Amino acid sequence: MSGGEPSAFREGHRSHAHSALWESADVIDRYDLVILGGGTAGLVSAFIAAGVGARVALVERDRTGGDCLWTGCVPSKSLIAAARAAHRMRHADAVGLAPVEPAIDFARVMDRVHAVIAEIEPHDSPARLRDAGVEVIVGAGQFVDGSTIQADGHRLRFASAIVATGSEPALPPVSGLTGADVLTTESVWALRELPGRLVVLGGGPIGCELGQAFARLGASVTLVELADRLLLKEEPDAGALIARRLAADGVDVRLGTRAVEVLRAEGAPGQLVLDVDGERDTVTFDRVLIAAGRRPRTAGIGLEAAHVEIDQRAAIVVDDRLRTSAPRIYAAGDVTARLPFTHVAAHHARVASVNALFGMRRTVDETIPWVTFTDPEVAHVGLT
Repeated sequence: MSGGEPSAFREGHRSHAHSALWESADVIDRYDLVILGGGTAGLVSAFIAAGVGARVALVERDRTGGDCLWTGCVPSKSLIAAARAAHRMRHADAVGLAPVEPAIDFARVMDRVHAVIAEIEPHDSPARLRDAGVEVIVGAGQFVDGSTIQADGHRLRFASAIVATGSEPALPPVSGLTGADVLTTESVWALRELPGRLVVLGGGPIGCELGQAFARLGASVTLVELADRLLLKEEPDAGALIARRLAADGVDVRLGTRAVEVLRAEGAPGQLVLDVDGERDTVTFDRVLIAAGRRPRTAGIGLEAAHVEIDQRAAIVVDDRLRTSAPRIYAAGDVTARLPFTHVAAHHARVASVNALFGMRRTVDETIPWVTFTDPEVAHVGLT
C-alpha cells in the first residue's frame, strides 16, 4: 500500500462512495469495514483494515481461526506427520536401519493433534484481533440490507463489507448415510479410537491425504472414488502414481465406483453398497469418512436482503476484484467456490480489503500454487 493510504482513515476522510453512509442518525454502530466470518480470509482482511486505521468489526458465530485451524490444515498435517513417522519406522531398512513396527496409541496421536491446534490458536484468537484494534462480535451475522449487518443484538452499518463465511463438507447422495458411524472432515478430529475398517468417500486431496494417513496408522482403509482416477485437478499420471502409493500402503482403492446405499443391522457392522458398471458389491465398515467436496456457507446470512447474487452451487458470484452484485459488498475465500485453500483465502483478503477500503482496482491472480500432502506430495502451479 502506498504511504498515503492510511491517513485517509486517521484524518477522518471518506471516499465519495462512502460519504452518505455516515449521515444516518438511527444506526448506533458504524464501521469502515464489517467482515462476516473469522476464518483465514476474514482474519487477514481484519488485520489489514485495522493496520491502516480503519474502524473494523469482525462477526463470527463460532470460533475464529476457521477450517484451517480447527478442522483442516493444522489437524490434518499433524495427523499426517504421525502417520509418516510410523511409515518410516516400518521402512527404516531403506536407509540401512533396522525396521520396527511402531506401537501406535491413537488417542495419544490425537492428543498431539489437539496440542498443535492449541499452540497455534492464540495467533487467530479474538484477543489478538482486539489488541490490533478489531472489534470482534460473537454471534450469527445477517445482512439486513445492502449497508447493514445485524449480529448479537447489534446493528452494524458499514461503508463496505466482506463476506468470508467459508465452506462446509458436502454430503453425497447416498441412501442411509447418516448416524454416529459417519465422519466428516469436521467431526473426524473428535476420534479417540482408530477405526478398524474405514471407508473414505472421495478421491480428491482430502480423501487421499487422510486415507493414506489412517492406513499408515493401522486402519484397514477402502477409498471409493466415482471418477476413473484420483486427484482430478492434477495430471492423470500424478493421480495414477498416488493410487499406486496408496495401494502400497494397504489402501483398497476403488475407482469408477459409486456408493449407493448404507445398510445397517442391529449389532452388526455397517455395509456400504457399491456399484461398478451395474455390478453390486459391499464393503464392511466401522466408520465412513466423507471427503466428497465442500459447499459454500451462504445460507441464513441474508444475502437476498443485500441483493448479493449466488450461483447454482450456492457460491457468491464475484468479479476479478472480488466484488459481488451489491455495490459495497465483497467476498473472499471458500464462499466464492474458487480454489479452496487457505493461502488462496489470504490472497483474496489482500485483494478484497484494499479494494473495499480504498476503492482500488486490484484483481485476483489465478496462477496459484497448491500441494496435496500425500506421500509423495503433489505440487501444482500454472498450466498443465
